[in-house]
Amino acid sequence: MKKLAFILMLITQLISAQVAEYRHEVYFETDEYIVPPTEQYRLLLFFSQLEGVDIEKIAIYGFTDDRGSDSYNMVLSQNRANSIKEIFSNNEFDESKITNVDGKGEILLKLVKEADISKIRGLNRKVEIIVMPYNPPRKIVEPEKKDIKTILTGELKAGDKIKLENILFQTGYSAILPESKKTLEDLAEVLLTRSDIYFTIQGHVCCTQNSRDAIDRATNQRNLSVSRAKFIYDYLAKKGVDTRRMKYVGMRRKFPLGGEPKYDRRVEILITYAGKSE
Repeated sequence: MKKLAFILMLITQLISAQVAEYRHEVYFETDEYIVPPTEQYRLLLFFSQLEGVDIEKIAIYGFTDDRGSDSYNMVLSQNRANSIKEIFSNNEFDESKITNVDGKGEILLKLVKEADISKIRGLNRKVEIIVMPYNPPRKIVEPEKKDIKTILTGELKAGDKIKLENILFQTGYSAILPESKKTLEDLAEVLLTRSDIYFTIQGHVCCTQNSRDAIDRATNQRNLSVSRAKFIYDYLAKKGVDTRRMKYVGMRRKFPLGGEPKYDRRVEILITYAGKSE
């Protein structure tokens, strides 16, 4: 029994030591590389599984069915892989994590156990996504964050920019993470006290190409940085901050901070006027 228990313990340790993979497949219509709406929805559900995962690398592999020439299938499979990479970027995933974006060409019919050839071909028109987290998980040292009340009750002048370090957003959405609620409450409290501060709320996104805005998954519109700024604006207005004192604007991905991607999913306060603090 002791020997059996020891063997079981070793097996358990080996299993726990293995790197967990997150896998997903996206299927395409014949000769197409644009992701169908139903597959986009499935892909967004997969993205939601990755929320909070410390990703080390992402591999994307495109495939086609057995029809078409070899050269045609290689181009089509690469285009399919590229289309998935773009969706990752549009949804605030760090492109530096994507280590492979490869078109593999056709999958032979005999590789899939299915009698209906049309079903086989449908299953072969796909992109395979493999997401690998760090194993063991990294120990990330959080930067020291300044208290928003201390900042806003101090001396301010027009042009000062305040990064709301403790307000972070869910990937692809304008809603804040639960741990950010307290900072937002503090922000509203001090702005009600200091009615002499006028400001613009600037929203930012992470990881998109060419400084573009990201797609807001809630609306499927490419205006996520605007949505994030408006979320803060609406919250402050609801708490009683005079809307004549504030504006909101989306900054897209024009000012990335570097470092961990989550810190680019942020808002900043640009002071446009401030009286003297008491």
